[in-house]
Amino acid sequence: ECKCHGMSGSCTVKTCWMRLPSFRSVGDSLKDRFDGASRVMVSNTDLETPVQRNDAAPHRVPRRDRYRFQLRPHNPDHKSPGVKDLVYLESSPGFCEKNPRLGIPGTHGRTCNDTSIGVDGCDLMCCGRGYRTETMFVVERCNCTFHWFAQ
Repeated sequence: ECKCHGMSGSCTVKTCWMRLPSFRSVGDSLKDRFDGASRVMVSNTDLETPVQRNDAAPHRVPRRDRYRFQLRPHNPDHKSPGVKDLVYLESSPGFCEKNPRLGIPGTHGRTCNDTSIGVDGCDLMCCGRGYRTETMFVVERCNCTFHWFAQ
């Protein structure tokens, strides 16, 4: 980002600095990467130990080559991940059923939104078990005032 300095708007001196993107854009970018994350496997064939010199000092391995393993897609029909892609080695445990050992409460008995396609939607939250729709009429007191107009 830059700012100009000078008399009456002239740009005789220009000051520039690095600026971080907004928190919202960073979050949106991470969410996009999270949604596109792919499962991978580690290929053991490329693991190598550093080469020994004659004087028994270990050969210096460049930092970028220190861990020479390949990440291959779990599904062979998918492309290999790029350097900025998010990947995972194991699938997350299922959240549908209760699992006290892992601290998962399950989704039985929760209220869902049947019009939502997000995580609060009934299709995702009910895990294909089906759901029951209830119609409720709620009467609430409001802060209304009545004004009588005389004619």
